[in-house]
Amino acid sequence: MAYQDEESKEYSEKVVKIDRVAKVVKGGRRFSFNALSVVGDQKGKVGIGFGKANEVPDAIRKSIEAAKKHLVKINFKGHTIPHEVVGKFKSARVLLKPSTAGTGIIAGASVRSIVEKAGIQDILTKSWGSSNPVNIVKATLDALEQLETPILAAKKRGISLNRLFGKD
Repeated sequence: MAYQDEESKEYSEKVVKIDRVAKVVKGGRRFSFNALSVVGDQKGKVGIGFGKANEVPDAIRKSIEAAKKHLVKINFKGHTIPHEVVGKFKSARVLLKPSTAGTGIIAGASVRSIVEKAGIQDILTKSWGSSNPVNIVKATLDALEQLETPILAAKKRGISLNRLFGKD
């Protein structure tokens, strides 16, 4: 689900990675830049964007615009996530575990940036497989999209909360 909001002023953005890439041509090398950015409102909406340009500021601007176009709503409760989840993208795997209040964000730089922008304050994470920041960020977003609250799970299955928890 992609969301677009008119009020883009309330989003905070963070550049996760800037990379210089070269294209070898007849006269030598042509250099350009790409940027990976995360945008979020810290209330449950987060998006990632990738931009490429010949100059760094243009690449950053393009990546932020792309991130704002691909915002996703995240379901989490209070300060942490409702349940443990594993996100996958290519060979990158990211495990997200809920934690108690006051734990903080225990995560690497790529995972931390997207979790902070989503508004989650207490979480434990582990990533394995690919260490490429682009793949890690996409795997983290995949994990966050899989989250569902007990109310959502019960509604999706068409049963009551008591039945969901085996009290019926």
